[in-house]
Amino acid sequence: MDKVIATILLVVASTICCVVVFNAMYPAITSSGESLVAQSAAIGDRVKSKIEIINVADENNNVYVWVKNIGLTRIEGLERADVFFGPEGNFQRVPYSSVVITKPYWNYTVENADIWSPASTLKITIHEDSISTGEYIVKFVAPNGICADSLFST
Repeated sequence: MDKVIATILLVVASTICCVVVFNAMYPAITSSGESLVAQSAAIGDRVKSKIEIINVADENNNVYVWVKNIGLTRIEGLERADVFFGPEGNFQRVPYSSVVITKPYWNYTVENADIWSPASTLKITIHEDSISTGEYIVKFVAPNGICADSLFST
């Protein structure tokens, strides 16, 4: 009889331990699975995205940069993109603004579509105080991390 009671107590204790371990581990497994799915979607977006700077021109202290979406997906949230501009070896991040602010700043228009979809061209205007003669670099980094840069002379 003592062996039966001891066996029942061990079975009940092991069942309780299994439930406690499961309740502790299940949320961690679920959240790590969700993280992997989100990371996989972000990587898929980057693989499908590709951009290329097709032309750079300067006029009246403005620099115009045309960037072509040559990927397979549209690129959204362009206000969160980064633009770097300046003389080679001394460039800086230029802030985005849709209204006139203290220079330098940049804004954009999508030239042949409503959104920056595949095969569309983005025209970036960098407003500067003054641009002297020399070699300049412009780098555009989209919100999803893809980037393109170009070196040009004024």
